[in-house]
Amino acid sequence: MAKCEISVNSIKVHAFHGCHPQERVVGGEFYVTISAQVEVAASAWREDQLEGTADYSRFVSITEREMGKPSNLLEHVAARIASAVLEECPTVIKVSVTIEKENPPFGVSCQGVSVKIEQTR
Repeated sequence: MAKCEISVNSIKVHAFHGCHPQERVVGGEFYVTISAQVEVAASAWREDQLEGTADYSRFVSITEREMGKPSNLLEHVAARIASAVLEECPTVIKVSVTIEKENPPFGVSCQGVSVKIEQTR
């Protein structure tokens, strides 16, 4: 066994998260980054077999599914994504999910706001 970190960076999703009614109607752009510590079996690093590691395309499909469920808080969405990664990807032992929201509607000029959640098996 070996350990490695797999990251999928800045998955762009248009979604409808936020506490303000307009956010649920118009939506906004979000960027999700998932970093996972993975136990990699010899079949992956010696024999080039996907079954020995985490399939990061699963990270993308989990992200798209969970981002499609509107929530008030990014913390809630990030925790759902992290929990799903741990549940659906058995080789992942630790996961970090960062969600960045472009143009938050609170009247100040900034590039975005973000939350980061970490969960461990």
